[in-house]
Amino acid sequence: MVIIVGLGNPGREYENTRHNAGFWVVEKLAAKEQIALLEKRHRAIIGKGTVAGRKCVLARPQTYMNLSGESVRELINFYKADEKTELIVVSDDVSLEAGQIRIRKKGSAGGHNGLKNIIANLGHDSFIRVKVGVGEKPQGWDLADYVLGRFSPRDREAVEEAAERAADAICMILAQGPDAAMNHYNGMKNRGVGEAE
Repeated sequence: MVIIVGLGNPGREYENTRHNAGFWVVEKLAAKEQIALLEKRHRAIIGKGTVAGRKCVLARPQTYMNLSGESVRELINFYKADEKTELIVVSDDVSLEAGQIRIRKKGSAGGHNGLKNIIANLGHDSFIRVKVGVGEKPQGWDLADYVLGRFSPRDREAVEEAAERAADAICMILAQGPDAAMNHYNGMKNRGVGEAE
């Protein structure tokens, strides 16, 4: 069973904030694969189905970002998933331009509190992650204020497109492995440039 976790904060006040890019990707993937995200289990809203021929659980943790790892740990334990090959975590990333995506098989949290808490709960950083760029915070801004803020219309459009690409990238990870997906998507420019390669 593959566990695909999109990170974000629950509640209407956080709905369209930069920090919820992970939620968007899981929602796009669920819509694409006709998986209903309705069940409340493991401190998350989950849906079960098949993606690229593999049984998957799609999850949006409801713990708030800083405790995302608690939900991920429960999901891993319940479904007995292999953390290194059967866990895909989707998060926002302020070090990537709005609309870019990047796939990694391991790595530090890079200052992201959701990833930091997952690493703390798992005890290692070797899990697949799909990062969605939300743009760098302007100078003088507090990071928390920035990631909990809303997009400009232009960036919103770029990140919506990136969420679609990230959902496709997850399908490729499941079908062909993370290396194939990294080779295809990591060099791709944002705003749809290079999509036809």
